Amino acid sequence: MRRGTMSAAITREETPVALEGGGVELRMKEIGGDLTVAFVHLPEGTDLTEAVKGQPDDRCQCPHWGYLLKGRLKMRTASGDEVYEAGQAFYWAPGHVPLALTDVDYVDFSPSREFREVIDHVKARMG
Repeated sequence: MRRGTMSAAITREETPVALEGGGVELRMKEIGGDLTVAFVHLPEGTDLTEAVKGQPDDRCQCPHWGYLLKGRLKMRTASGDEVYEAGQAFYWAPGHVPLALTDVDYVDFSPSREFREVIDHVKARMG
């Protein structure tokens, strides 16, 4: 989003569903042209290892900045695992794979092009 050129606000309900299945729901919308907001729900036990297989290092290569609204999530990276809990803001660098330790809800902001590439890859693996 470019400063001073536009403002944007969106709710989860206004955001189109981009991916769903098995209890997983991803709603995403570009805001500002080069930034995408995503509202994500992952049920307990969701492991996205298979979904991102085929990406470099078999990990998501898109950076994400966000806030965990509910639950606990383990983020697996080449340098080790980290657990995130409700109430924490986060930054996930490229090279991660999430595992939902409980039901999880979070909102994140990501570069649109990179995020679209990952989601297109995931959709192709699911299809």
